[in-house]
Amino acid sequence: MTRLLIIGLGGFIGAIARYSVTLWIQERSTSNVPLGTMAVNVIGCYLLGFLAAWLSSRADQGESWSLFLRVGLLGAFTTFSTLGFETVELAADGNWRAAGLSLAGNLVLGIFAVMLGSASARALHG
Repeated sequence: MTRLLIIGLGGFIGAIARYSVTLWIQERSTSNVPLGTMAVNVIGCYLLGFLAAWLSSRADQGESWSLFLRVGLLGAFTTFSTLGFETVELAADGNWRAAGLSLAGNLVLGIFAVMLGSASARALHG
């Protein structure tokens, strides 16, 4: 139960941070490219890479910090950071095929799922 609360608190903060950063960037942008989303994805990937390396080099840092920062805060800030991290881990282990399949699968299937979900909603709406 304690783990869930730690993750939930991090997720609460991460979701608010994602909304705030995205809104701040989009309000200042004249581009039709969703730069706010791109920014949180890139920032999240950088922070996850940094925290994963930093926390693993510190024996005194407990599991709670990892759950709060990596799973909760960054998980809610952007799940794209997890995709990036897992792809790098697979490649670092020499599993390039799995890395490529994971990356391509997430992108292609994710876009397909958005299209399917939209079509389903339109079909239900009439």
